[in-house]
Amino acid sequence: MKKKVLAMLLAASMAGALLAGCSSKSGQSGETPDTSAEAKDSDNADADAEAPAEISGDLGDPVTLTVTLTAVSTDTHAQAMQKFKETVEEKSGGNITVEVYTDAQLFSQEEEVAAVVMGDADMTLTSASWLTTGSPWVSMFTAGYLFNSYDHMTSTLNGEVGQEVFRKISEEQGLFPLGAWYLGSREISLSQDKAISTPADLNGVNLRMPNTEAWLFLGEALGANPTPMSFSELYLALQTGSVDGQDNPLGSVESAKFYEVQSSITLTHHLVDSVWPAINNAKWESLSEGQKKIVLEGIEVGRDFCDTTNLQKESELVDFFKEQGLSIYEADIPAFQEHVLNYYLENDISNDWDMDMYEKVAAIGEEFVK
Repeated sequence: MKKKVLAMLLAASMAGALLAGCSSKSGQSGETPDTSAEAKDSDNADADAEAPAEISGDLGDPVTLTVTLTAVSTDTHAQAMQKFKETVEEKSGGNITVEVYTDAQLFSQEEEVAAVVMGDADMTLTSASWLTTGSPWVSMFTAGYLFNSYDHMTSTLNGEVGQEVFRKISEEQGLFPLGAWYLGSREISLSQDKAISTPADLNGVNLRMPNTEAWLFLGEALGANPTPMSFSELYLALQTGSVDGQDNPLGSVESAKFYEVQSSITLTHHLVDSVWPAINNAKWESLSEGQKKIVLEGIEVGRDFCDTTNLQKESELVDFFKEQGLSIYEADIPAFQEHVLNYYLENDISNDWDMDMYEKVAAIGEEFVK
């Protein structure tokens, strides 16, 4: 089974590498797990401007949603959460208040998920890599080169497969992802001016990775020496040489100003990354149906802003980094894909994977290559 899936993924990913830099939003489904039918398309937001006055009497008691983010306030996904806040507060006529705390003001990156599960915060932006401890099978969505493009990712995670994934996470862990926002395609950037062509070129490179087993495994699969570190500590670590490099989407490299302390970026496209707005289960269940509907509408507005902005940034940032004096290199993508996917499927990390679901993801990817 694993060999069959590997063959499917390699076929889709190698062709899909050509699509990585030119993905569009045409493939996204607009679906949201469980309650997608209740959420209105964000394109109809203007038409719904009068909704607060019409439904405010049905919303129930006023509620406050506390959102904890590690992201810096200038990150696109942090700004998207502000769009969520504005939409929810406006549509609810003030019945729902959203308090957004960025820059790890409340909790560190390693603490966010636990804080939401425990109810110390109501919402956060998380991802598969932070949810593997409570749901080991989710590590399949952390695998490098699983998705071949933005369209492949968003159609999977904001479609039927995503609905199944998010429901299962909610049952197992106590927080409910409400969708997937595009963070960007992760690339490798170094303080040294060095081209990375194949995984062998990362041998001995101390590559900062977020501190979870899944993230560290990805760094290892890429051929590097993964070094765990919180995002908030990364700029200084790059500046002082505590780590040799890091992997992040180009948008994050720009917003966190990592380009000020780095010399080169290699376009590996190794992870088409997303962040998942997730809410505490008990908090979600405490909301009225009208409040849930408005929250989901806010999620869609945030997703539209996040995805559109990051796709636009990716089309412009390579030239920006060149202007800042960084060298830009292109990796041997097929060499990385085959090495990384084999590394996952030949190690114990894939023993917990739902291979039927994994095959569904591969099949969706083949459709976009076609």
